[in-house]
Amino acid sequence: MGSPPEIPRHIAVIMDGNGRWAKERGLPRRDGHRAGAESVREVMEACIELGVEYLTLYAFSSENWSRPASEVEALMGLLDRFLDEKAKDLDKQNVRLLAIGQIDRLPQKTRDKLARITAHTANHTALTLVLALSYGAREEIVAAARSLAEEAIAGKISPAEIDNERFASHLQTAGIPDPDLLVRTSGEMRVSNFLLWQISYAEIVIVKKFWPDFRQTDLFETVEEYKRRHRRFGAL
Repeated sequence: MGSPPEIPRHIAVIMDGNGRWAKERGLPRRDGHRAGAESVREVMEACIELGVEYLTLYAFSSENWSRPASEVEALMGLLDRFLDEKAKDLDKQNVRLLAIGQIDRLPQKTRDKLARITAHTANHTALTLVLALSYGAREEIVAAARSLAEEAIAGKISPAEIDNERFASHLQTAGIPDPDLLVRTSGEMRVSNFLLWQISYAEIVIVKKFWPDFRQTDLFETVEEYKRRHRRFGAL
C-alpha cells in the first residue's frame, strides 16, 4: 500500500473540548458549543480548499443524551441554528449534507430541517459533510449485525455470505469511503465510540487545542502530518 496520497479523501473529526474551553474562560458550557460552530466553518472551508471529498464531524454522541437536560436542550438549539444559518452556505459552497446516527431521537423540527437540506444538497459535489448526530459506533454495529441476522433467518442470505463488504453495506456509512485521517482535539487519547469499524486503518492525529480554538491552519497541519505517515495496512 505504501505512502498515502497527498490529500486524505475522507477526514473524520472528534470535536472535543468545548466545555473545558468555556470553563477556562468562566463561561457556561453552551458558550463553548457556540464557539465551536466557528471551527466547523473554518474546517469545512479548509477541506474544500484542499480537495478533501468527505468530512465527518462527531457532533452529538448517543452518550450525550445523558448530559443535563439544559445542556442537551442547548445543543439541540445550536444544531437548529447551525442548520438554519448554514443551509445557504452549504448551497453556495456546493456542499452535500448527510447525517448518520439515531436520527429518530432528535426533535421533529430538527429531523425536518435535516431532511430538507439533505434533499436540497443531494447533488452538490465540492464536499460531503457528514454530521454524526445521536451516533454511537457500537449501536451502529449491533444494528448491522441484527439486520444481517434477520436476512439470514428469512433465507435471503446464508451466514457464509457475510463478509467485510456485506457487513459494511449494512452500516449507516454505506457508500461512504472509510476515513483516511481521524483528528481528535483537546489532547484526549481515545476514539469515544466513533466509527469503530470505519477507522480500522485511519491515521490518527491528536491535537492539544480545544475544538473552539481549532482553525484552518490546524487542519492544514494535520494533513501535513498525514502526508508524512507511511500507511502499511498490516504489511511490512
